[in-house]
Amino acid sequence: MIDTHCHVHFQAYKDDMDAVITRTLEKGVRMVTVGTQSTTSKKGIGVAEQYDGVYTTIGLHPNHTCEQHFQDDLEEIKTRCESFDMEYYRDLAKHPKVVAIGECGLDYYRIPPEVDRATLIEKQKVEVRKQFDLADELNLPVVIHCRDAHADQVAILKEYIEAGRMKRRGVVHCFTGTIEEARAYHAIGFLTSFTGIITFPPRKSEGAISALQQVVRDCPLEMMMLETDAPYLTPEPHRGERNEPWMVEFVAAKVAVLKGITVEEVDRVTTANAEKLFGI
Repeated sequence: MIDTHCHVHFQAYKDDMDAVITRTLEKGVRMVTVGTQSTTSKKGIGVAEQYDGVYTTIGLHPNHTCEQHFQDDLEEIKTRCESFDMEYYRDLAKHPKVVAIGECGLDYYRIPPEVDRATLIEKQKVEVRKQFDLADELNLPVVIHCRDAHADQVAILKEYIEAGRMKRRGVVHCFTGTIEEARAYHAIGFLTSFTGIITFPPRKSEGAISALQQVVRDCPLEMMMLETDAPYLTPEPHRGERNEPWMVEFVAAKVAVLKGITVEEVDRVTTANAEKLFGI
């Protein structure tokens, strides 16, 4: 099995990173640890090169395109304002453990109230296009972070695809959109990846299963990957604890239940999808 999106090189693991990685690998789970800015992208390479079965990505998360301060589910997060330095990231991409560009994309949800919304959205679009340009140049897939911006994200991706670019396509990580939005990505060759959110019980207004669980049911297994986004979004039955990459097994188990198939089938197909996309 492959946890296709985690951050095992982040500060949440500063005291026991080696133990977490070793524990995960011993359980038969490989992982892609994802960069979100210049420093974490470089650090991810340093960690990945120490272990067989650990890969990494390099990129600039949209939340790092402006300075902001917010509380996440595990910690208080402060970001600095960055722009995507093409030469810096091009040099990082030479490392053989780098398997994608990202996470990058558009995030209209977390825009600080003191920032001009239209100006920041335009900056996000500029920065994500730089990363798509590099991915196209290097023939690497992209890892997309998108929140409350799927229509604009699909439109930009279509621009590149219709121009014959970004042939490796990519994945929309931690997908939480609608069935229609998922289908729009699938139609242009992008996978959707699901996290422990799909294990959370539905709200009373949703009935027997949540809207996102309905999306999982609708999503063809051939267009799906699995992830933890660790240390965040810990799945049931460990919700409330720090997430670890091996916990992707609970995501796989929930997919199997929702689709009425075996965990072995989920593992086989989603692992093959990840291996093909990332070239691992």
